[in-house]
Amino acid sequence: MNDFATWAPVLRLLRAERARRSAAGSVRVTGRIGRGGWSLALTRRMPPPGRAAQVEDMQEEHDAVKRVQEALADAGVDDVSFTAEIRPTGRTVLQLLGPSPAVEPGIGTPHPGALILVDGAVPEPWRRLPEPAPGAAPAPSADLELLERTLRERLPHAIGATEEEIAAAEARLGVTLPDELKVLYRVKRARWEDLSGDHDAARNECEAVGCELFDLDGLYVADAASRRCRWEFAAMEAVVTGPGARVQGLVGSPGWIAFGDNGGGDRLAVDLTPGPRGHKGQIIMLSHEENVGAELVADSLTDLVLGRLGSEPRGCGQRRPPAVARVNVASLRSVEAAAHPGLEVLSIGVWDEAPLSLAPVLGLPRLRTLTAYPGTLADPLEIAALTGLEYLELGPQEWRVLLDAGTVPRGLSAAAIRTHGDQDPLPIVAVANEILDLWDRPRIVRTVLEGDLGPRA
Repeated sequence: MNDFATWAPVLRLLRAERARRSAAGSVRVTGRIGRGGWSLALTRRMPPPGRAAQVEDMQEEHDAVKRVQEALADAGVDDVSFTAEIRPTGRTVLQLLGPSPAVEPGIGTPHPGALILVDGAVPEPWRRLPEPAPGAAPAPSADLELLERTLRERLPHAIGATEEEIAAAEARLGVTLPDELKVLYRVKRARWEDLSGDHDAARNECEAVGCELFDLDGLYVADAASRRCRWEFAAMEAVVTGPGARVQGLVGSPGWIAFGDNGGGDRLAVDLTPGPRGHKGQIIMLSHEENVGAELVADSLTDLVLGRLGSEPRGCGQRRPPAVARVNVASLRSVEAAAHPGLEVLSIGVWDEAPLSLAPVLGLPRLRTLTAYPGTLADPLEIAALTGLEYLELGPQEWRVLLDAGTVPRGLSAAAIRTHGDQDPLPIVAVANEILDLWDRPRIVRTVLEGDLGPRA
């Protein structure tokens, strides 16, 4: 990974791209390459109309990147960003930035992602456990005999799980499976080998059950840890469950047992920790496009199989100011409008008026996340009074003010540096390392490599 020759093909492609844009003299190129993808400022050839893009359409780029990816794999590194100064003669100074176990990779940028200041820390919504519902009971529609009879009529040749297999699944999960789910698996154990490769039979079984059923080994508890999310997104979420909700607005729950898929990546689960108006054992769906909450699908597994689908009644949501507030040119127009005692997340985005004061939110008891677009704060030092913050995202200049004043909030669990445009990553990495140093966290490693790409063609 630290051999200049490994990177030379990628750098030549980036230099050629800059030359097509009429860049004169020395050029600076940046990018990010990981084992699973890459982000490089290269123009790709469009495929012919009616045909999807193929590797052949970007073969030179693919081959150059693959060389780096193989080196990353050999070095045990998942992701690295880089910046390089290339002179007209071809003399090049390449700087590799990373990795650090305390830094999430950036998305489509060579700049670092979130800085994890406390090892193993997760945002507050990921620490939230379900509220107890001692009065919750199964829905009246839950009918074990009807469920089993219906499934056996629809799946007369299905192979069911043994009691030993069900007990093994319970031991692995650490939970007792609800009775309806046991009935389902006693009829159909959902192993692919039972179908002998018959796709029509698999489709018929999905229709009979109402979802793509996992086998017992695929069952999992859809707790918060199973719903992984980057800090920069997770810190912007809030858990809210209204008094009339059927489903608790959680990230995950130890009482959500995922047993199937809707065919589009959304998971179906039996809910053993329902909301205030829900039923124990109701069926919920966790969207793969959302980080928090679940949607009610049916009051019971019996209802799901019989096609008697339900939904959350209207008017059961929160009747209070939102816990997440966004101040920008298209949303709230002042910090005052966002301030209330229940505010947890304040995001200040693109702004076209005078910089804003944080005075209206000072002292709010639940404010834990603040993100502010560069240049939007009148006085970054006001942040020092926000002692409950666990996540802070600011522009590099705002971070510079806090660092120089020694007022970076020490209760933070994670932080990020917001950039825009084609900013040189080196100053950003320098600021990131200063922040990491305050928590004695591993720095972003800078490795300097020099080489010669030869003159431009």
